[in-house]
Amino acid sequence: MGFSAFPPRPTNEAALATIDVWSRRADAAIIHNSVPYQALLSGTNAATYVNTVDLPLANIYKAKGLQLAITVDVTDGLNRAAEDPALVALKRSIAEPAVQLAYRQYVQALVSAIRPEYLGLAAETNLIRGQAPAAVYSAMVQMTNAAASDVKALGGKQPVLYASVQADFAWGPPPAAYKGVEQDFRDFPFVQAIAISSYPYFVYPDPDQIPLDYYTRLAAGRTLPILVVEGGWTSASVGQIQSSAAKQARYVRRHEKLLDSAKAVAVFQLTFTDLDLSSLQVPPGSNLPLFASLGFVDANLSPKAVLATHDSVFMRPLKK
Repeated sequence: MGFSAFPPRPTNEAALATIDVWSRRADAAIIHNSVPYQALLSGTNAATYVNTVDLPLANIYKAKGLQLAITVDVTDGLNRAAEDPALVALKRSIAEPAVQLAYRQYVQALVSAIRPEYLGLAAETNLIRGQAPAAVYSAMVQMTNAAASDVKALGGKQPVLYASVQADFAWGPPPAAYKGVEQDFRDFPFVQAIAISSYPYFVYPDPDQIPLDYYTRLAAGRTLPILVVEGGWTSASVGQIQSSAAKQARYVRRHEKLLDSAKAVAVFQLTFTDLDLSSLQVPPGSNLPLFASLGFVDANLSPKAVLATHDSVFMRPLKK
């Protein structure tokens, strides 16, 4: 169980303070990175970038004895219909061989320098297939499969590979028909674990409405290990979403049952804290406010009702 270093405010001090609090109630950590396209395409060596930017954070986690997962996100994490904002600004695309090569070199550098236990080569692939242009999805399939071969060729300690899928999109809002993720298993045959993104408050008004087979149904009988690599439930009402601190705490208890049902090996939430939106440059029309209140503490690191529920789950004995 663990979190990422994503801070309530965009400062190193806030990130370190955040890690200090959540690392006491976690045994793993996740790094969820966009590909640093701008740096890599302007001539920065991938190994130099990783050693300067990513390795110091990984070393903090390792010094705390935390297992490490890394997800490399190849498109726009807040808008799966679009490519990464850095590529859009450069008027480039992952359909270009040079951009795909930069991604592959970045993945190789991450593995060589950090050697994480788990490595995601793309995020929310089924959502990208459903929302992005076909050429973008096709390019993602090509570059991730090539990167998987690159990683295996490196030898040494091998991470468990995955490409995450979006559970809420796979199920669809009721009464939409269940779509599943069978296409993802065909397109990403390198996956060694079923990695899941899940923000079910976009689909269900109450946590207890989430089906107990929400994760196991995605596996469709496969025996691959299941882990949740991002997700959560907002404690605030935003737009059409009606929620509360108490409902968020009930979600974590319901989520415990979903994870038990799936015999999940790990669960990560990217944001341990709420986000101080006033400190961020939020573009007009951004959906970031919908994710701003997922934290187990507020933006000043004060506990929310959900924290005690999380702690009670974390204190359960590990099963060998």
